[in-house]
Amino acid sequence: MGAYIIRRLAWLPLILLIVSFTTFTLARFGPGDPISVAAGQIRDPEVLAQIRADRGLDGSVAEQYVRWLGGAVRGDFGESYIQQGFSVSGLIFPRMWVSAQLGFLALVIVFALGIPLGLISARFSGTWLDPGIIGSLLFLQAIPVLVLIPPLVWLFAVQFDLLPVGGWDGIWEIWWIGGVIAVPIPDPHLYIPLVAFTLPGFVGVARLVRITALEVNTLDYVRTARSKGLSEAMVQWKHVFPNSLLPLITVLGFALAGIIEGAFFVETLLGINGIGSFTFQAVTSRDYDVILATTVIFSTTFVVTNLFAEILYGFVDPRVRVGASRR
Repeated sequence: MGAYIIRRLAWLPLILLIVSFTTFTLARFGPGDPISVAAGQIRDPEVLAQIRADRGLDGSVAEQYVRWLGGAVRGDFGESYIQQGFSVSGLIFPRMWVSAQLGFLALVIVFALGIPLGLISARFSGTWLDPGIIGSLLFLQAIPVLVLIPPLVWLFAVQFDLLPVGGWDGIWEIWWIGGVIAVPIPDPHLYIPLVAFTLPGFVGVARLVRITALEVNTLDYVRTARSKGLSEAMVQWKHVFPNSLLPLITVLGFALAGIIEGAFFVETLLGINGIGSFTFQAVTSRDYDVILATTVIFSTTFVVTNLFAEILYGFVDPRVRVGASRR
C-alpha cells in the first residue's frame, strides 16, 4: 500500500504541470489580450510595452510560464487584471473560505439524509416506499437552480419576510439572552442557499446506497445473521449499513473537491461572495490570472482529495490493499 501511495503522489506534480501549462497557454492564445484588459482605455504602445514588462508577459510563452510557475510555487499567483492593486491570492482565498463553509455544511446534510433514505429504500424494495423515495428525490434533482431559487426568495424573503433576500454573514449569528448568555443560532442568510445546494444531491447518495444495500442483503453473512435470530434492525445496522458505505468513499473524494469550488449560479443569484461567483465574474471580465489560479487550485484539490479517497478505501477494504501489493 505504501508503494501504491508513493506512485500516486509521484504523478501529482506532472498532472498539475500539464493542467497549469495548458490553462496558461489557452489564456495567452485565447480571445482577447491580458494587457488590453489591464491597460483599460490606454492604447499608447510605450505604456502597453511597460505594462507587459511589469506583468512578466514579455518573452515567449514558455518563459512567461516559468516566471509564473516560480511565483505560484511560493503562493504568488500574480495581480488581478480587473481589481488592480490586489493580489490574486488575497482575492480568492477569503472567498474560498466562504464557499467551503457552505459546501461543507451542505455535504454533511446530503450524506446525513441521503444514506438513511437509501437504506430505507433498499429495505422496503418491492413496496411503494422504494419508488416513492427515489422518485421524489429524482424530481428534486431535476429542478434547475435557476428555477428553484426565485420562488424560494419570493416566498420566504418577499411574501413572508422570514429570510433575507441574499448575501452572506457566516454560518452562525449570536443571540444574547438577557445580555449575558450568548447562544449561537444558524444565520438567516444560510437557509435558501443551503436548500439550493442540498436538494439536487440527495438522490445520488440515496441511489448509490440503495444499490449497494440491495446487493449486501443477498450475501451469505447477512442471511446467516438473520438465521441466528437477530432483529432486522440489528442486521441492517451491524451488517448492511457498514458495507453499504464503501462505494461512498469514492463519491466523498469528488464531493470534498467540490466544497471549495462553490456554485456559480447559487452564489451569483444570491449575492454570496464565494469563489463560485468570483470565478464567474473573472471569466466574464477576462481576469486571466484569477482564472489560471482558480483552475490550478481546483485541479490540485480534485487530485489530492481523490487520492485521499483511494487511500481511505484501501484502509477500509482489505481487498484493495492486497491488489495494490500484488501489482
